[in-house]
Amino acid sequence: MADSVLVFGWGNPSRGDDALGPALIERIAAELPEHAEWDELTLLTDFQLQPEHALDLEGQDRVLFVDASVSCVSPYAFDRLRPLPGFGYTTHAMQPEALLAVFRQVSGSEPPPAWLLTVRGESFELGEPLSAAAARHLEAATVFVTSLLSGEWQRFD
Repeated sequence: MADSVLVFGWGNPSRGDDALGPALIERIAAELPEHAEWDELTLLTDFQLQPEHALDLEGQDRVLFVDASVSCVSPYAFDRLRPLPGFGYTTHAMQPEALLAVFRQVSGSEPPPAWLLTVRGESFELGEPLSAAAARHLEAATVFVTSLLSGEWQRFD
């Protein structure tokens, strides 16, 4: 991996399958010692996207956002993102497209190429563990992200 890459997973680890984003970050972090080529990799988690996260995009060549979804295809969906001002931004939630637009507004430059990996979840109840289906989807998503970080990005440029 020659490019600097930010992988940003968000979600609430106390809400069952909402933990899929942070769980994927934990799995990639566990693989770091085996991948010296990932020396330009930055991993980040939070409960939700915030406007301040636009600063985390600075200096990155690529960004992969990771979130759980009850409505995406199983086991995951992978989509290219474009900045969309005003898209899905409230005081409680921000979409990655809006974060890209905030980056553009704050920095005066285009954001790095970005993608969204949504991992299929089923149960988002407070206090629940990761569901069995979500655990399988997480495994498939981890294999996919590992392949991206190991050089498969070119297929999606």
